[in-house]
Amino acid sequence: MLAFLASPSDESLRPRRVADIVVIVKGGSVYDGLVDLTDKTPSITKWELMDGVQPILQAVEHVCRTDPGVIEQCRLSGIPPEDMHKVYCDPWTIGYDERHGSKVRLQQALMYYRPDVDTCQYQYPLDFCPIYDADKEAIVAIDIPKTRRPLSKAQPIDYTPKAVEAAGGYRTNLKPINITQPEGVSFSLRGRELEWQNWKFHIGFNYREGIVLNNISFNDQGTVRPIFYRLSLAEMVVPYGNPEHPHQRKHAFDLGEYGAGYMTNSLSLGCDCKGSIHYLDADFPARDGTTRTIKNAICIHEEDAGILFKHSDFRDDSVIVTRARRLVVQQIFTAANYEYAVQWIFHQDGTVQPEIRLTGILNTYALNHDEDAGPWGTCVYPGVNAHNHQHLFCLRVNPMIDGPNNTVNMVDTVPSDEPVGSPANFYGNAFYAKKTKLDTAAKAKTDYNGATSRTWEMVNEASIHPYSKKPASYKLVSREVPGLLPKEGSLVWKRAGFARHAVHVTKYKDDELWPAGRHVPQTSGEPSRGLPEWIGDGSESTANTDIVLWHTFGLTHIPAPEDFPVMPAEPITLLLRPRNFFRNNPVLDVPPSYAITPSQVAGKSEGVYDATDKMSKLAFANGTSETNGNGCCGSAK
Repeated sequence: MLAFLASPSDESLRPRRVADIVVIVKGGSVYDGLVDLTDKTPSITKWELMDGVQPILQAVEHVCRTDPGVIEQCRLSGIPPEDMHKVYCDPWTIGYDERHGSKVRLQQALMYYRPDVDTCQYQYPLDFCPIYDADKEAIVAIDIPKTRRPLSKAQPIDYTPKAVEAAGGYRTNLKPINITQPEGVSFSLRGRELEWQNWKFHIGFNYREGIVLNNISFNDQGTVRPIFYRLSLAEMVVPYGNPEHPHQRKHAFDLGEYGAGYMTNSLSLGCDCKGSIHYLDADFPARDGTTRTIKNAICIHEEDAGILFKHSDFRDDSVIVTRARRLVVQQIFTAANYEYAVQWIFHQDGTVQPEIRLTGILNTYALNHDEDAGPWGTCVYPGVNAHNHQHLFCLRVNPMIDGPNNTVNMVDTVPSDEPVGSPANFYGNAFYAKKTKLDTAAKAKTDYNGATSRTWEMVNEASIHPYSKKPASYKLVSREVPGLLPKEGSLVWKRAGFARHAVHVTKYKDDELWPAGRHVPQTSGEPSRGLPEWIGDGSESTANTDIVLWHTFGLTHIPAPEDFPVMPAEPITLLLRPRNFFRNNPVLDVPPSYAITPSQVAGKSEGVYDATDKMSKLAFANGTSETNGNGCCGSAK
């Protein structure tokens, strides 16, 4: 592939086009295959019967509404049979249940009631859980708790315009904010290849990961330098913390079990994306062999990003201020109750910022009116228990820092090893960046340490900076890194091996894409699939070779009433920053908003640079604008 990318006009170098096939046969058999599509007549190059695996799953709601056992449980909960059209379920993979194993394709149905079509179902959870057999297309079991919790009779609280107006109405003190680019956008697209502010990369999209970025390079003063071969969000797990059966099964792998691409939204101009927007569609093969297209699956736009750099000289009021902008490539996918806005943000200084914004609705469970939610959850509304949970995402980074042979170092900022009073640290104030080379897969299994401001750097040891004499690198800066809270040996711990550590490093292999394994539903975790099996005894070298860095990050959510009935968006962000990569500040050539030199302040030369935003104005008509006489951006006195 690299040879072809270097000479794309040479057709002899073009890789063969191969489709990755999963076939589910009536009766439960699953086949994995590869089909070469390059020639006019496709050819099967791999066809393997898989034992005890289950691919991505589908909906079950229509079956639940007509099942006699479900209807009876609804009646016991307080729902008459004539109201079954008001019963809803979220189809979740069963995770793993030792009673059923992994050879039968199953789902669990999380049950809810919706008294009105416009009412949020998650405020009326039901306390039983049907089990659906996808091959039989039937409910084969119903899990019923020891403590029954009838349907809540609380008045609904909703977030629809009608409900808000009835509750007092919307705020009336918001004025419009308009984002305009009168001369158009600063990025260009050729097919799926985007160029913006020295960046160039390919935007892909698949059913499982959603957005995939490839062949990411930066034009460094005329030299095109490769940085990453591939970036993607490869997996996530959402473990819930209630030990009561069957809640131990609630730990969704939203990418591996359902597919972020399959669940992605069709985005709308002016609400999901604001400003001058370009959209890309997403196409998938459907189950029946046709093509499914999601319109506007990806939005691309620029945003103002505040100050890029500024300095004011306190001696003479000379000043330069340059504003930043950033490019956002975004998708939003809905995993039943939750929404995840996945943004890939590119900055002018060479930084890549993956960011995920979480919103949507809490996953809820029934609570009796006199029942305490206990330590495992929070009563967020009468009769509504929201369980503690985590959102743990796995970022897959295939670096190519100035070439394919890279190494990862763990970097900790620590005080000097020398004692106070010693010749090397007489005053005791010395500290430095301690680097640990992660040269084997075992050594690379590392965790976050906030006390040392721990980061990880991907370096090319053969590309040495002329000034610092340090290797060119990109540093992973990530501070929202909670550890996996389910204990070692737990079902989640076994199934989500990628989440046991903040960082893993493996040697690149073509078929190692999914850190929880290729087929995730109903895995038992024995053995642990994905990263644990790839790493093995950990002896494989990860130094100065083609590597993949896997980073697990996220948040731990202890719900609160402020999160209900719909959650304000919560961002999780991290940075991939250049270090010893550019010769100096790479954005000196970004035009400033305002610049005046000391000699210009003294009136000895012309040419003050003034490109201040003429659209900006004072907030109040009777306001005053005070400056130091040298433009709007001078020092304060």
